[in-house]
Amino acid sequence: MTFSITARCEKTGMLGVAVSTARPAVGSLVPYVKSGIGAVATQATVNPFFGLDGIKLLAEGKSADEVLENLLASDPDRERRQCAIVDKNGNAAGFTGKDTVPWQGHKIGPQFVAAGNMLTGPETIDAMFETYQALENESLPEKLLAALISGQEAGGDKRGRQSAALYVVDQEEYPIVDVRADEHHDPVQELIRIYKKCQEDLFPYTAKLVKRKEEATK
Repeated sequence: MTFSITARCEKTGMLGVAVSTARPAVGSLVPYVKSGIGAVATQATVNPFFGLDGIKLLAEGKSADEVLENLLASDPDRERRQCAIVDKNGNAAGFTGKDTVPWQGHKIGPQFVAAGNMLTGPETIDAMFETYQALENESLPEKLLAALISGQEAGGDKRGRQSAALYVVDQEEYPIVDVRADEHHDPVQELIRIYKKCQEDLFPYTAKLVKRKEEATK
C-alpha cells in the first residue's frame, strides 16, 4: 500500500526515508531512522517492531543483512511484510513477502533501497531507483524527494494518494528534516510545498540549534 526510498548519503553519512501511501499519516508508521546507526522502512502489513528492533540491532553493530535476517526469523507473518534497511556503512537490504499485495517489489542500489507494494506496476520502483541514482550533487533530502516525485508520477499507490513523509538525520540525534503531509489529495506535491517553506522559515533556524559536540567542549 506504499512506496518508499530508504538511503544513506555516501558523501555526508546522512540517513533518511521518503514515503507515500493511500492512508493517513504514513510518517507515523513507516520510517525509523537514527543518526550514525541506520534507517529502516517497514511497510505492507506494517510491523513497528521491524523499525524499533531493527534500529536496536543496527546499534549493536549488525549489518543490514544480519538485521533483516533477525527480524524475519522472529516474525511468523513475515510474508505479509515489506522492509528496507540501510546501515551506517551503507550496506542495504530489502525484503518483500510473497503475501504482500501486487504489484510489489524492491530494488537495492548503492546505499539505498526503493520498495513498494499495492502499486500500479514496477515502473514506480524503477523510476525512483533511476532518479535517485542519477542525482549525484544534490543533498540527501532533495534526492529522496526527487525519487518520491518520480515514483508518484510513474503511478504510485494504485488505490490513490493520501499522505507522504520525509525524515532525515545528520550528525545529531534530532532530525534535520521531519516533514509530513498527513492527509492531502496530492500528498507528494504538498510535501514539496511544505519542504520549500521550511527551507525559508525553519531550516535556517534549526541549523543554529545546539550541537552535542559543541556542548561537550564548553
